Amino acid sequence: MTESYDIALVRVDNRLVHGQILEAWVPFIEAKCIIVVDDNSSCDFFCETVIRMAVPSEIEVNICSVEDFAANYVYAQGNGKKTIVLFSNIADALKAYHLGFHFEKLNIGNIHHEDYKVCCAPSVFLCETEIQDVFKLLEDEGVAVELKRVPREKAVNIRDALKEFCQVKQ
Repeated sequence: MTESYDIALVRVDNRLVHGQILEAWVPFIEAKCIIVVDDNSSCDFFCETVIRMAVPSEIEVNICSVEDFAANYVYAQGNGKKTIVLFSNIADALKAYHLGFHFEKLNIGNIHHEDYKVCCAPSVFLCETEIQDVFKLLEDEGVAVELKRVPREKAVNIRDALKEFCQVKQ
């Protein structure tokens, strides 16, 4: 990735590319590029093919591992292609942050899994490890973390969503 990317949205969404991304976020941001940062998708030809088929041809799609993304992207705020960066889980977003991909805000749109215990929003269920990773981003790195499925929805601060489940520092 030698081109410059203007990162307009950094999002965790276990569904990666789907209707909310293509029909709501892409037009809202006027994104010209989607970067899927997911170790599994980057080495699965079938998954990569399905993602590429889902995205309109005028939108550039890059699919890479977390390490490849952190090592090879060029970020220039306000310059370059308006870009959405998608992670399938919070751990990968945190790993990318620690590898040098620094972002000010993380949007969490959808996280579903049968092992997840805490419902933070209608489409966000977190396990203990993910809650710990969120607090590493919040407290150690100063990243704002919001819950928001689509642009027209009011963002919920994750601290507010987790108040009743854990002792949240104010």
